[in-house]
Parts: sequence; structure tokens; C-alpha cells
Amino acid sequence: MDAVTLFLCGDVMTGRGIDQILPHPGRPHLYEPYVRSALGYVQIAERANGPFARPVDFAYIWGDALQEIARAQPAARIVNLETAVTTSEEAWPGKGIHYRMHPANLPCLTAAGIDCCVLANNHVLDWGVAGLEETLSCLHAAGLRTAGAGQDAAAAAAPAIMDLPDGNRLLVFAWGMDTAGVTSGWAAHDGRAGVNFLKDCSPSSLHAVAQRLAGCRREDDITVASIHWGGNWGYEVDPARREFAHRLIDGAGVDIVHGHSSHHPMGVEVYQDKLVLYGCGDLINDYEGIGGYEAFDPDLALLYFPTLEAGTGRLRQLAMTAVRRRRFRLERADAQATRRLADMLAREGRLLGTRVGRNADGSLGLRWG
Repeated sequence: MDAVTLFLCGDVMTGRGIDQILPHPGRPHLYEPYVRSALGYVQIAERANGPFARPVDFAYIWGDALQEIARAQPAARIVNLETAVTTSEEAWPGKGIHYRMHPANLPCLTAAGIDCCVLANNHVLDWGVAGLEETLSCLHAAGLRTAGAGQDAAAAAAPAIMDLPDGNRLLVFAWGMDTAGVTSGWAAHDGRAGVNFLKDCSPSSLHAVAQRLAGCRREDDITVASIHWGGNWGYEVDPARREFAHRLIDGAGVDIVHGHSSHHPMGVEVYQDKLVLYGCGDLINDYEGIGGYEAFDPDLALLYFPTLEAGTGRLRQLAMTAVRRRRFRLERADAQATRRLADMLAREGRLLGTRVGRNADGSLGLRWG
């Protein structure tokens, strides 16, 4: 095998309203100033697009994405899981939003064949250290690998390791930054569970990252740096983040920079033949029907399927499938919606040296060079 295809996406939030439509909903109470029950988000979605029967089966939320993922036959499937998987009642004090999914609903992740859940984000500790510890325990018991959070600092910094069909390995490292709402108070320490916290994009932070990767990598490993960074809305790529992404490739040997936190897809770059996703956008959430950000097409999302050269990690192609969230389910986006995403990628890509075209199967294909 001379190439390997992966599936990547941004935030997968299966808590709150999503949890309430699954077969085993947890307690719905919230501490938000305007919505006091997670069922309120179900009602908002139904007002927008009509009622739907519930409970749904575990595969329901993935909808048409399951067929798209199966068609791509990725060697590994990686998501940023932006919810705790817990029954903990230890809501993090002073935090306005708390996401959690009942552990009995975990098959909604295995239904999509997910291999790795990135946990270095601003919601994994919403229900306290006890909630994170239960999240880790539940995911690992289900055979899911995790990156970016752990029982202590060493575990949080360790990569998720997956064997590839060609006999080589895929390593996923993950970090969370305060620019995306991950506070230093959530950082893992010796003897305390938490996230793998990256304080900034400075040369000293790059040096620490490079040392960590060098201590784990083998020749021919493919390495993903998954980073929760930046705000929720806006297309502009912060120059410091772009420089840091380049240095991760030049100085730390990273093959893919997997950025997330933005609620919508952002521009894509190919630097030194390596893929940089600055913001993958939300894939699954319960925001349906909530207005205010229509200019960003907040109901649209992308499935990312990069194909890399085995042994070098160089990008051979990137296919992206456009989907829409409707009734808490992913549907293949129509031609008009796909065109809007293509136009956005082309517009933002002008600054990053990339273009976008249509593939024969209707997906979007990145062009560069």
C-alpha cells in the first residue's frame, strides 16, 4: 500500500439536545440562563424543521455521512468529541454551558466506526474531573482511543496510536488552547486528570511539542497534530497560528495539522505538501434553529478525507463532502449549498494558495501548487 486515506472532522457534540433524542437520555437539567432543560434544544430544532420521532437509533445522527465514510474506506476515523460522557452532577462552577452524554448512548460513536476521540477541548471537563475520568473510562471500555486528555499530564500528552494497513502507525497528538476557551485550570498535572494544555504559539511551546513528538515517533509514522484553537466565528486565520502550523511541519515533523473550534469550516492550506486544516467546523451539534450567524451557513459542514503518501505523509488529495444538519441528522448537502461551501473555500484559499474543484462523485476536491 502506497497511500492511506483518513476521515477527519471538527466538533462532534453528542450531548445536551442530541443526548435527549438517543435511546438512553441523561438528566436534562441545565444551568444556562435562558434554557433550563436540554429538551429545549430539541424543541427549537423541531420548530425550525418539523417534529421527528424519538428516540432515534444510534446511527441516526450520522445519516448520509455513514455512506460517505464507508465509500472512502478510511484507515482511521478521527473526531473532536466535544462533550463529556458521564452521569456526573459536578457541573464546573461559573461555566455557562455544560455538555454531557449519558454513557449508555456511547454506541452513537461506535455506530460510525470512530477510532479516535480528541478530548483537548473546552467542554470535556464541563462536569468536573469526575466527569472527565468517567469519559475516559467509558471511551476506553468501548475500544475508542483518546488523545489530549488523561488521568495525569503524561497520559494527556500521550498520542493515540493506530496501526495502519501498510504496517506503519498513525499517531494523533492533541492540545487545547485558551483562545478556544480551554483554561489553564483544566491542564492535567501529576496526580490530576485534565487536558493537554498549550499556552501559546511561541518558540518555547513549539520546542516542547517537537520534543514530545520526537520521543514517540518512529520512521514512517504518520503524525496528526490536533489543536482546539481560535474563536467560534470568523474566517480570518490568525498569523501566529499560521506560523505555528508551518513550524509544526518544518520543526516537529507533523504531517497534518487538524484545527478545530470554529463552528463553521475555514480555509485550507497545503504547506510543504502537508495538510493544514485551520478550522474544520462543527459536524454534529444541537444548535439547529438558533439564529444570529446565518452569514456563516452554520447548518453546513464538511467531511474531510485526506489521502496521504505512505511513509512520507505528503498530501496526495483531499476530498470534502458537504453535509447539512437537519432534525439532528446529517444529510448530503444539495448542489446550491455545496456551491456556497466551494465558493467559501475558494475565497479563503486565495490567501492560502489553494483552490477547489468538483470531483466526479460530487464531492469537493482541493487543488494546490
